[in-house]
Amino acid sequence: MLIFAASDKGGTGRSVTSSNMLYRSALQGSDVCYLDFDFGSPTAGAIFNIDTVVHGTTRGGLHDYLDGALAEPQRIEVWTESDRPSLRNRPPGAGRLVLLPGDSGGGEFPATRERIERCARLFLRLEEEFDLSLVDLSAGRSYATQMVLAATAMPELRSVRSRWLIFHRWTRQHVLAASGLVYGTRGILDTGTEVGHDHEDLVNRLRFVRTAVVDPDSPELEGLRPAQVAWLRECNQDLLELASNNRVGRTKLIGSVPLDPVLQWREQLISDNDVYARKIANLETVEAFSALAKLIVDDAAWEML
Repeated sequence: MLIFAASDKGGTGRSVTSSNMLYRSALQGSDVCYLDFDFGSPTAGAIFNIDTVVHGTTRGGLHDYLDGALAEPQRIEVWTESDRPSLRNRPPGAGRLVLLPGDSGGGEFPATRERIERCARLFLRLEEEFDLSLVDLSAGRSYATQMVLAATAMPELRSVRSRWLIFHRWTRQHVLAASGLVYGTRGILDTGTEVGHDHEDLVNRLRFVRTAVVDPDSPELEGLRPAQVAWLRECNQDLLELASNNRVGRTKLIGSVPLDPVLQWREQLISDNDVYARKIANLETVEAFSALAKLIVDDAAWEML
């Protein structure tokens, strides 16, 4: 299966949520691959704690591959190449966890026919090798988004299962931006239909993920004054109504991730050790990532929304 991770704004938690979700999928036994298609800012290596590619690779990444400079992009086996000790050994029962980095010093580039065809060939090869491949796209109406929409509309990829996750923070600006990215002019649905996707089929492949969600009833907020808690509840209700009115509401929501102290300070994978031994991350955050990892491949759960 191919999963495309998109957002209309930066700072949505798209990359860190996607990587944690994929990490949890690997721990659940799936062979997974993460493709850094954020060509202007390829920093997925920092999340996986691979110091040699924190700003992209100099050894031939996805940008060079799509540009025709090499036959295969660099692959990094996270379980063996991560610089973080807790990620360095593949746990018993875990599947493969592979990163395909972007190129250092790269940038956005037009989706030409040749690049689209190379993209499609890469997706087909990965579909044969991995249970799940996640493509982390540049924010907004990017060339990367245009490219993958065109590639997945090609006849040879129409039989491959693919789904889209649209990430947004739980704020007014982000809710409106996420809705615009999907339903607005030159958004995903417009662009996808233009390159050959069936509109309704594409609608059914799209779900939303809320990030950094603050629960007004959380025990962590017990120190707030009653007036502050009441205001948070009022804001939350306003956001629920805004999301519903902009087709980003409950019936299109595949999951939400609570605000976590670790992710406020550092974009990283949250391990069980961070929760149980170091006690720096919240169990609810890991449970949200684990639930997402299961839901995105569960046909029944997806279709029930």
